[in-house]
Amino acid sequence: MAQESFRAGTGVVAAPHALAVEAGRAVLEEGGNAIEAALAAAMTIPVVYPHMTHMGGDGFWLIREPSGRVHYIEACGYAGARATRQRYLDAGYDTIPTRGPLAALTVPGQVAGWALAMEAAKAFGGRLPASRMLEPAIHHARNGAPVSRSQQQLTTDKLAELKDVPGFAETFLNDGKAPEAGTIQRFPRLAETLEQLARAGLDDYYRGDVGREIAADLERLDSPVTRADLEAYRAVKREPLVVKLSDMRVWSSPPPTQGLATLMILGIFDKLGVNHAESFGHIHGLIEAIKRAFLVRDKVVTDHDRLKHDPMAFLAPEALEREASRIDMRRALPWPQPARRGDTIWLGAADKSGLAVSYIQSIFWEFGSGVVLPSTGILMQNRGSSFSLDPAAANPLEPGRRPFHTLNPCMAELKDGRVVAFGCMGGEGQPQTNAAVLTRYARFGVPLGEAIERPRWVLGRTWGSDVVSLRLEPRFDSALVDDLARVGHDVEVLNEPFSDTMGHAGAVVIHPRGGVEGAHDPRADGGAAGL
Repeated sequence: MAQESFRAGTGVVAAPHALAVEAGRAVLEEGGNAIEAALAAAMTIPVVYPHMTHMGGDGFWLIREPSGRVHYIEACGYAGARATRQRYLDAGYDTIPTRGPLAALTVPGQVAGWALAMEAAKAFGGRLPASRMLEPAIHHARNGAPVSRSQQQLTTDKLAELKDVPGFAETFLNDGKAPEAGTIQRFPRLAETLEQLARAGLDDYYRGDVGREIAADLERLDSPVTRADLEAYRAVKREPLVVKLSDMRVWSSPPPTQGLATLMILGIFDKLGVNHAESFGHIHGLIEAIKRAFLVRDKVVTDHDRLKHDPMAFLAPEALEREASRIDMRRALPWPQPARRGDTIWLGAADKSGLAVSYIQSIFWEFGSGVVLPSTGILMQNRGSSFSLDPAAANPLEPGRRPFHTLNPCMAELKDGRVVAFGCMGGEGQPQTNAAVLTRYARFGVPLGEAIERPRWVLGRTWGSDVVSLRLEPRFDSALVDDLARVGHDVEVLNEPFSDTMGHAGAVVIHPRGGVEGAHDPRADGGAAGL
């Protein structure tokens, strides 16, 4: 039986862990709005899903107000003052390490993003303080939450590269081994940090007692991030990217994220005239659009303040037509190109007032850098490992520079008035899954839960894997798989019918005649709930 979505009249929240969903639902029940519900879920999930996101990561918000205007919050940190190319070369590195203190080289931005989202919540009638939104996170950190299947598996898979990283074993292992799924895991130091933020405010993370402890631990560990870096950091508001298709408008995040790629994929596919879901034209057409978009992305996307091209120029109708004309519907473009990993969570919320939230936060790889700061219990991201030590690269390492981000929350407004907030985790797979889910639901009329559940593919390397072929779940029709191979795709059919390799997708919908709807991925550990 196909997965069904959750329908409600007042509000809905969708997230990849059930305890985060419940945190958001409880806020809705208390009269909180969609932004407040999303905040409660976002603050809870680092405690209950720590391998995917934590307090030392980044975040990106799309918020659609009842008037229809879409706002964007960029909460990604920049490289620390001591993160110089020469420092890494002198230490014997030709690439930036992916684990350990030298991988923890960017300021975590997501807590500053929470603060801006709190301001947005209040602007639309929100009344709840940050301390209320932090309550579930504090409770689970203090009293414990069960280890998920996903956390157990990824801890086991990555144990060799993480077990000796400072703070990791003491925080996440039991006698040097991965904890079994269902084991209750507590984080008392993190609970104290969350309690301090509840008392002193979120700004304390950067410019207060918590910030001082973070900086002191990073200095002891020889991370390139300094206290001055933390004190200077602010999340920023920017204009989102938007593309107009034949039957909808779609928004996503600007550089340094790959939101441009998601919108280009949808815009190019819109020009191909495909009429049926799961047909060869649908799957092959999207895969070829993905390739065209990724080629542009890898040349263009960098720190927003250092862009050399206007991203919106690549979303103009003539630019999309030009890219679509280069697609051969009878032959696959040779691949691979270089690809990117990433570990993330997406969550969304919507309410009957017309507020909708699409939000992503991340520590990049599973467990990020692996470094857990002893004074605060914060797990630091390794997003800065995506920088290059080649000064001529598109994203070279420089102090104060923001790294490339695979993250890209999305929002769509359909011709019939439906509003869809959607997104996915999964590194290189994020734009691919975003395009698959939205085309199924919005263009071909597949029910929301089924659009997320249906079999998916991923082209190139993604989170937890360095494979670069076109991987498909085995639930695709075998004739379609044969046709894809026949036109030149390097096809690999996976064994798992619902594979984590495909990432975890979700969506919430506001219906124009009343009611909201939400669904999250059966490949994850969450769902959707509301009132």
